[in-house]
Amino acid sequence: MFQKVVTSALIAGFGAGLIAALLQFAFVQPILLHAELFETGALTHFGNGQTQAHVATEIAADLTRDGLSVIFSALTYCGYALILMSLAALAQERGHAFSARTGLIWGICGFIAAQLAPSFGLAPELPGMSAGELEARQIWWYATVILTGAGIWMIAFGRNWTMWGIAIALLAAPHVIGAPSADVLTGPAPPELAAEFASRALTVGLVAWCCLGLFLGALWTNQDKAGAA
Repeated sequence: MFQKVVTSALIAGFGAGLIAALLQFAFVQPILLHAELFETGALTHFGNGQTQAHVATEIAADLTRDGLSVIFSALTYCGYALILMSLAALAQERGHAFSARTGLIWGICGFIAAQLAPSFGLAPELPGMSAGELEARQIWWYATVILTGAGIWMIAFGRNWTMWGIAIALLAAPHVIGAPSADVLTGPAPPELAAEFASRALTVGLVAWCCLGLFLGALWTNQDKAGAA
């Protein structure tokens, strides 16, 4: 079982991480590089008349940076895959089948727990944007991921209203408490750029998590068939 979980997780995690990296290069990184020009002062967004098309020629890819981004993305999604696959294996031992179809649902739930729910209080940030204290934000992020994951688990596998009520309380708790925020809202980049970055980052995350769940379910099913044969 352990070898099966690890093998499925590493293969699926690498594949999903690669897809996430490619999508980030295509849709997210150009916005990040554009925002860095505002952070360094090369551009300002108050009446200078410069547009994204104008500065596009000034943005160059860094091969070292891109390579490290691919490695980091692959490692991150391998870690997510190990957690997701372990939980799915536990659920299957309790009678809940795991396949490509159910894997997609697991992937969406993972996205909600790891990205969507935390972004409700801490939206994806461009370089130079104001934010609360780093340690406090990290604590809130981890707590939100854990509580959201536990809440989703209890909704999915709970069998009475008491369990579901506790699940709703867990889901709501971090947002009732509230995420740490900056005392003063400042930032060199235009708010339109920040909004576009947040929406694209979350969309890329959703696609990557869906791929992760599908890959895990398909690999798990194939290994079951191979074992039976």
